[in-house]
Amino acid sequence: MLIERKEYLEKLIAFKDKQLIKVVTGIRRCGKSTLLEMFRDYLLKNGVLPEQIISLNFEDFDNEDLCDARKLYAYIKEHSIPDKMNYIFLDEVHHIEDFPKVVDSLYIRKNIDLYITGSNAYMLSSEIATLISGRYVQIEMLPLSFKEYVSSTGSEADLARKYTSYLENSSFPYALELADHPKELRDYLEGLFNTIVVKDISLRKKITDPMMLRSLLRFLFDNIGSPLSSKKIADTMTSEGRKIDVKTVEKYIDALMESYVVYEARRYNIKGRQYLKTLEKYYVVDIGMRYMLLGSRSTDVGHILENVVYLELLRRGYDVYVGKVDELEVDFVAVESKRTTYFQVAATVRDESTLKRELAPLQSINNHYPKLILTLDDDPEADYEGIRRVNALNWLMGKVD
Repeated sequence: MLIERKEYLEKLIAFKDKQLIKVVTGIRRCGKSTLLEMFRDYLLKNGVLPEQIISLNFEDFDNEDLCDARKLYAYIKEHSIPDKMNYIFLDEVHHIEDFPKVVDSLYIRKNIDLYITGSNAYMLSSEIATLISGRYVQIEMLPLSFKEYVSSTGSEADLARKYTSYLENSSFPYALELADHPKELRDYLEGLFNTIVVKDISLRKKITDPMMLRSLLRFLFDNIGSPLSSKKIADTMTSEGRKIDVKTVEKYIDALMESYVVYEARRYNIKGRQYLKTLEKYYVVDIGMRYMLLGSRSTDVGHILENVVYLELLRRGYDVYVGKVDELEVDFVAVESKRTTYFQVAATVRDESTLKRELAPLQSINNHYPKLILTLDDDPEADYEGIRRVNALNWLMGKVD
């Protein structure tokens, strides 16, 4: 089943023929290769000839010889058409030795429009980013949004049931094919998880204790949306019989973030307008993978919704922080250019005391930026002196701003 990733496709189309390297990043199997396929189809339907397109995937054994930078450059040069624009697609480019040099050399050729993908942020680590600085645009890709997932069902009816399926069946595109086969779905997610932990992280980072890495990941998955410090994680894991020090925790978390398995939301002091250096929150790229690792826990409904909202804000192009206002906490401060929006996220606010608790941090902010409470309550939208309470599923579907 092919789902058109409309927002991402439109970004590629907008940057077509611009002298910028288009860098598509995201976790394995989130749909990067399929996106490039869709874009190639778009090119062919809009007057580009097949011979103007060179497409190479470096996880394909057929292309192993071309992982040598000089051979790859020579191959592309030889197969390019001199008097036409050539569209070059290099998939999982981090497998190429010295790939920044190849990319840089291709970039300066006027008849080359270059698109590259990679499954880890190492690809844009400081030294590489410096080499191609100012010459690339990054498109950060995530697995399916709730809206994309619903569109695959062909109907927007019964959103609450579809939300449950979205969480349990995973947001990875291929998981849609396995939705009615729970054992195969679990095997698929386990295989993907092991590939990321073993191949993408343990081997690349030379981690000698993959079981410890797995334990840390379980801990982060189990504590999504909770304020954590490296010391707190190390102390808790050590007290539970998994002895680990702070430096190792930090090294492992960096590796998990580089592979787009977990995301870090830093804290921001709203009144003091400064970033705080401790007690970050972590969110996971896919709740289905979390279920696979931990099992289903009904008490997590609020934190799981928080996780889904966090990823959706990233998709919509926001920088996302956890807000601190005096002793209170705002779940998300979402910043986009000069616009800021504040969010509280709760499974339900039908109880008066819960509603008061969720309103309090937003009421403490003295500015006129939008303030929302997102909840799973299927109630009409309400307004509390400028603070809107809206249904989270309608917000995820883009039905309300």
